[in-house]
Amino acid sequence: MTDNAQATAVPGWVLKFMGAIDTLEFGEGFAPLTEDTDMFFGTAHIHGAEAIKAFFVKIDAPLIITHEVLEFWAAGDGVRLLRGEATMAKKSKPDRVVRAPFMHIFYLDREEPVRIRTIRITAGPLQTDAVM
Repeated sequence: MTDNAQATAVPGWVLKFMGAIDTLEFGEGFAPLTEDTDMFFGTAHIHGAEAIKAFFVKIDAPLIITHEVLEFWAAGDGVRLLRGEATMAKKSKPDRVVRAPFMHIFYLDREEPVRIRTIRITAGPLQTDAVM
């Protein structure tokens, strides 16, 4: 079947995207997002690049956080799958570190330059009392 996902090297745009989330410096890392991009994070639906940036600031600003990409797959029709792990701690309690698995599914409008139509993110399980 030609639409099966194939493991592949993590593209630079994905690493920049993850780095932007970690630092909350969006610049080049968020260049693939547009005002038409939709992001679904758990039950939240966020529309547009600026709203997506604001969402990440809201959830990540209180944290020291790093996202590590563990696996990346490419499938047909611009679908890209990412599995990773986030390491995080409250800035007020930096010694209480928690790790959470996450998955991102990217639906691309195009690959050159990359433009993301939709992102679906799941995270957890997570010791929510440790970071909330």
